[in-house]
Amino acid sequence: MGFFNFFKNKNKQEDIPQSESNQIDDSQKEFIQDMTGNAERIVEAYNQALGGSLDYSVKSLKVLDELLEQFHQNKDEVDEEILSDLIGQAGGYIFEVARRNFSGKYYWYEQMNQPILVTGQPKFEISIIAFDKVKMRLENGKEDNIPFYFKGYEERVRKKGLKEIKH
Repeated sequence: MGFFNFFKNKNKQEDIPQSESNQIDDSQKEFIQDMTGNAERIVEAYNQALGGSLDYSVKSLKVLDELLEQFHQNKDEVDEEILSDLIGQAGGYIFEVARRNFSGKYYWYEQMNQPILVTGQPKFEISIIAFDKVKMRLENGKEDNIPFYFKGYEERVRKKGLKEIKH
């Protein structure tokens, strides 16, 4: 999927010496801008039709999942490029729900060729991926439910004692 290559070189840890924290900060800013930009595109496109419920809350993931279900039901009629773009937008939205509610830092996950959000550093690490999950949701339907997936992440974060951030 070409979309993933856009983020690929944003944050390779082995390429950034730890002493150059400004580069790391700049890389995080770029990731946040990219994810927020993608998330805002899905909010702008569908939020009015969804009653304004895409508000970056954890509960808004249920609404996002319902939107993805509509695309799943019509996936054979939707262009591959549109589906790829939707994966980026919905994935960015899921990442931003996680980051805005539980914090975290973006990295490039080389093994899966996509971004990953890691929450809890340096005390612990709980991670979440979003693009592959959205892709699976679009392909497989309700069995790859986004709120259920996110709940697993949220429970692991809470178990480590991290409280939800009020934004």
